[in-house]
Order: sequence, then C-alpha cells, then structure tokens
Amino acid sequence: MKQLSLKGRAWLKGLHIFLVCTWIGAGISMVLLGFAKQQITNGDELYAVNAAIKLIDDFIVIPAAMGTLLTGLLFSLFTNWGFTRFYWVIFKWFMTIAQILFGTFFLGPWVNGATSIADIQRVEAIKDATYLYFSQMNQYFGFLQVALLVVVVFVSVLKPWGKRNTGK
Repeated sequence: MKQLSLKGRAWLKGLHIFLVCTWIGAGISMVLLGFAKQQITNGDELYAVNAAIKLIDDFIVIPAAMGTLLTGLLFSLFTNWGFTRFYWVIFKWFMTIAQILFGTFFLGPWVNGATSIADIQRVEAIKDATYLYFSQMNQYFGFLQVALLVVVVFVSVLKPWGKRNTGK
C-alpha cells in the first residue's frame, strides 16, 4: 500500500486531532447543557436547551465522529500503523466503532426522544417518566462517552501496548 509523505501525514494528523477535539468538545457541551436543563422551569427554555443539544449532536458530534473514523481509516491504510499491527491501534478501533454505534443506537435516540417530548409537552416534560429517563441516560452515558474518548486520546499519545507478535 502506498505510504503518505511526511507532509501528508502531518496534514492528516492535524485533521484527525481537530476532529477528535471537536467530538470531545461537543460532547462536553452536551453534558453541560444537560446539567443546565435541570434548573429550568420554563417550557420554552426546556425545549430550547433540548433543541440545542440535538443541534450539537446532529451537526457537530456526528460529523466529527465520522470524520475521526475516516481519518483513522486513512491512517491505518496509508501509514505503517496498520489496522492490527499494534495493540493500542486495535483498542482505538474498537473504542471508536463501539462509541459511534452506542451513540447511534442509544445516545442519539435518547436526545431525539427528549427533544420531541419537550417540544410537545414543554414544561410538563419535567414530570414525564420517559423524558426523565432519556435525559438521565444522556447525562450518565454522555459523560461516560466523553470520558472514554479522553482515555482513547491518552492511549493514542502514550501507546501503552506494543506491537503484536504475529509470528512473521
């Protein structure tokens, strides 16, 4: 497979880091907005905060996560890191894919559900069991998601596990 030049690797690395930072920063923003909405007693404000969380998810988190996955794919294809040559790269692949899938099938639907309920019920949503469940799950698992992304960043920097012994 053709390797990237040093300049190409630098550009790809810069883009990858930017996308990861964007993903983490947007995730932190969503968690903080989730804390803020716990103090809201006005229905329009409640909906606005939920809509802001959904907006961040749809237009920042999802593109940044997909971009991170794509730039990681390019790193694996066009550098010596490969896909399975190093344990820390395998860990990063597993964590990235697992987090994207968890976001797609759990966090995203919880965000969308909470936003829909707040849109219809406004202030009454704070008494709705489903709304409260969606909001709590997003808080707990959103925080966990961000924390795990930070762990992946440190694994990337520290490269704690070495090269796999493939017997070649």
